[in-house]
Amino acid sequence: MTAHLPSIVSVGCALPEHHVDQETIAASLKSLWAKKHYNPDRLAQLHRSVKVSGRYLAVPPDAMRDLDSFGKRNDVWIRVALDVGEKAVRRALDAANLTVRDVDHIFFTTVTGISTPSIEARLANRMGMRPDVKRTPLFGLGCVAGAAGTARASDYLRAFPNDICVLLAVELCSLTLQQDDLSIPNIIASGLFGDGAAAVVLEGAARRDARLDKPNAAPAGLAPQVVATQSVLYPDSERVMGWDVVDTGFKLVLSPDVPAIVQKHIPENVDAFLAKHGIGRKDIAHWVVHTGGPKVLEAFEKSLDLPAKALAGSWRALEETGNLSSASVLFVLRELLDSRVAKTGDYGLLAAMGPGFCSELVLLRW
Repeated sequence: MTAHLPSIVSVGCALPEHHVDQETIAASLKSLWAKKHYNPDRLAQLHRSVKVSGRYLAVPPDAMRDLDSFGKRNDVWIRVALDVGEKAVRRALDAANLTVRDVDHIFFTTVTGISTPSIEARLANRMGMRPDVKRTPLFGLGCVAGAAGTARASDYLRAFPNDICVLLAVELCSLTLQQDDLSIPNIIASGLFGDGAAAVVLEGAARRDARLDKPNAAPAGLAPQVVATQSVLYPDSERVMGWDVVDTGFKLVLSPDVPAIVQKHIPENVDAFLAKHGIGRKDIAHWVVHTGGPKVLEAFEKSLDLPAKALAGSWRALEETGNLSSASVLFVLRELLDSRVAKTGDYGLLAAMGPGFCSELVLLRW
């Protein structure tokens, strides 16, 4: 019944070299904003409230002060995106026992910088991919893009089942910080969002079958298949999350209503999606949810009535790296795959929300 479905073979992750604990970041921002903010001690309180212990950053906090224009920050974004992006792709391919020449199509997603040629084109040259590699750059999906990109890559593999796809998500959120913006969304973002990259290798069903039919083929392992996907765009919600593009770059739009939107829509979205496949919430053994922040994760847990520890991987990722936008949910997926706790026949649900405002659900089966 599921022989035609594409599989997720591996996930590789990479982080910038600069790890900074939350207290140090808060102290640096307090120094920056002390003369402008009516209550600078409130900055540290907000940083503690997001339950992030530390983050990996493209540049050290103090070096951010010299990046006083969008152009300067975007130049750093290109340089670091290429570095962490290449590491993530190579790690994912190594884990799948593949080389860069095996890649037929690379999807690239980001929302924190811009580049033409786009990052995946630069990486194709830098890493030695085939000249006929297909490329699909995606921009603007934000936090939902790890799930949406996985879904779109799986859609492609249904049409081209002999191919190998890579989805690369690179987000350097720290480089979008607006240094003169003392709005609540910008202050929260300064404590919540981090930098990182994740790459997913997906394999078409025909390619998988041909590989396994070869003499002395390696064991298939427990690679989850992408059973189905669902996108939901919520009408008239454009100002819930996104960017205002200003002279200094990307200025965050972030509504405090996100947790309420999760509670209102996610249960009915999830239930309707699962019902199409004859299952319900109780049948989901593994929940892979984007690390949107404590209130967002709590809204998922409460509205879906999830068992204790169901989102333990998401909470752990939030604490260790912060919200990595599109890459976050893929970090959670990587941990799940590496743990090898999934058994044959298990269902998993990959879920994220982002600008639009929208949600993306990906049903997995091992």
